[in-house]
Amino acid sequence: MQKVTSSQTIRRARARLGLQPVAPINEDEQIAERHRLWWSRVRVALREPLAEFLGMVIMVLLGSSSSAQVLLSKGQQTAPGGNGYGPYQNINWGWGIGTMLGLYVAGDSGAYLNPAVTLANCIFRQLPWRRFPTYAMAQFLGALVGTGIVYANYINAIDQYEGYRIRTVPPNPTATASIFCTFPQPFLTKASQFVSEFIASAILVIVVFAFRDPRNNGIEKFPLMMFFLWFGLGAGFGWNTGYSLNPARDLGARVMATLLGYGSEIWTAGDYYFIIQETAPFCGCVFGGLLYDLFIYTGISPVNTPWMGLKHILRPDYAFGVAKARRYKDVEEGDT
Repeated sequence: MQKVTSSQTIRRARARLGLQPVAPINEDEQIAERHRLWWSRVRVALREPLAEFLGMVIMVLLGSSSSAQVLLSKGQQTAPGGNGYGPYQNINWGWGIGTMLGLYVAGDSGAYLNPAVTLANCIFRQLPWRRFPTYAMAQFLGALVGTGIVYANYINAIDQYEGYRIRTVPPNPTATASIFCTFPQPFLTKASQFVSEFIASAILVIVVFAFRDPRNNGIEKFPLMMFFLWFGLGAGFGWNTGYSLNPARDLGARVMATLLGYGSEIWTAGDYYFIIQETAPFCGCVFGGLLYDLFIYTGISPVNTPWMGLKHILRPDYAFGVAKARRYKDVEEGDT
């Protein structure tokens, strides 16, 4: 592990974002000269958010493209097998592989391409709270850009499928908005929509915490294991609500879809289903983190503190003292 020596300005900028003042770089080769290059200084200051952004772009590109190929090629007689280019499981493969490769690109920042998982890490794994808005914005922008690229790549196929410049959302039988965003089955109640996303999100964080827990035989090949986790979540929870489980991915895709002509129905479909996508994953991920720490985790966590972390809420002076001591320790160790 090498650390990039940065100027005082860059160190201050990174500190305001909650990042370590010295950007870690895993390189065996000699680091190129950067001090005269404007973009190199920006890249050092925003290294982790830029990695989250690019990782999110990769994840959405592969995931949404698999959805597009399955939907838009449906019934095509010239395809191998004579019925399009893939069943539903292809979508699970696409999102699973997209998640794995996106995590390889983003690295181990603690954000994991998902603001709901980022929030759980802030609460239970001491990820600095100042990083949350930075990571969440990077994830949102990555989803926005990734969705736009997928749309540009499949625009002719979408025109052929729906009609030239016609853009609709479910339950229209030829709707293509589901390529980019998730929509619930029409028979689901609001409670069922929430519960489906909540349970899957809780499973997501329980398994993520298990993967990253060295006290519980944590694994080294984390991105690869995330592929299997995501594939399993899609196979078990994909039908009801589309298993977005990711507020940034869903919100970024909806904003881009609105700009591309899908209209206000992208927000009102499913009786404003997007609200479920922006709330249930956060609740589920936090609950999953709580369950894992209650039953298994023995490291530093609010659950393993007096009053199971409630003291931080009921006694702000205690929480402030703990945070101050942690910052002092980090400064001594050169981590913040």
